[in-house]
Amino acid sequence: MSPLRIHIEGIGLWSKHLGNYAALQSLLVGDTLEPPLSKPAATTLPPNERRRAPESVLLAVEVAGQAVAMSGRAPASLACVFSSSHGDQAITDYMCATLASAPTELSPIRFHNSVHNAPAGYWTIATGCHEPSTAVCAHRMSFGAGLLEAISQALADQCPVLLVCSDIAGAYPLVEETGCTQSFGCALVLAPAVSGTTLASLDITLAPSGSVETLPEPLAGWRDANASADALLLLALLARGHGRCQVDAAATLGLHIELQQVAMPGLDVHHRNVEHVA
Repeated sequence: MSPLRIHIEGIGLWSKHLGNYAALQSLLVGDTLEPPLSKPAATTLPPNERRRAPESVLLAVEVAGQAVAMSGRAPASLACVFSSSHGDQAITDYMCATLASAPTELSPIRFHNSVHNAPAGYWTIATGCHEPSTAVCAHRMSFGAGLLEAISQALADQCPVLLVCSDIAGAYPLVEETGCTQSFGCALVLAPAVSGTTLASLDITLAPSGSVETLPEPLAGWRDANASADALLLLALLARGHGRCQVDAAATLGLHIELQQVAMPGLDVHHRNVEHVA
């Protein structure tokens, strides 16, 4: 089959050491790591909602806001796909422990925030978005599955789509199963056609799963510590500006990604990123 061509208009990124995509670009050219960050700012949310929202929501909203700001699109105009391998592990741990010890004391607010599409709900309400939203989960392959879903929607409906993939660090005993020891989130605004805000063009080909892609340290360690950080394979490719990579989207399905074009003539991706997310 012919490759699926998709175009990237915005990139969001947050981890304890990378506050945005520009920080990743700087790291890959030899700059030092940023001091550890406390928590995502998530300024898209109203102040009261920011205070009440769990970390999983703050993380997803932060990277979504970065990507949309970089794209220049109105957040209310974008269909969105929110992907996560484990959802909110902290709330899952709380609910399991409470149900086992004192089930009548279960918090309705925490239960409300436990559902897998909670970040999508916070985002669409805060931005006034009435476009379709989708929540995806595929364990360690959630980034690839979310990317395939977002690309499919963008090309089928000929409209831009916001993809968000994020996971927070787990707590004992869940972390023994999930292996998710640090928080990571990323977001992409994907479009079916080249525009004046296109940052890069990608050709996507379906391939057998079993990615053996490698990353330099500390990216390799971060990828091992968070399933959503599979996105670093693509983000590092975009930062390099050339080459290819592969991410798994299912047990037997991979996405072979080849970078065809970086930015438009005369566009400085790094400076544009700093301008929108600083």
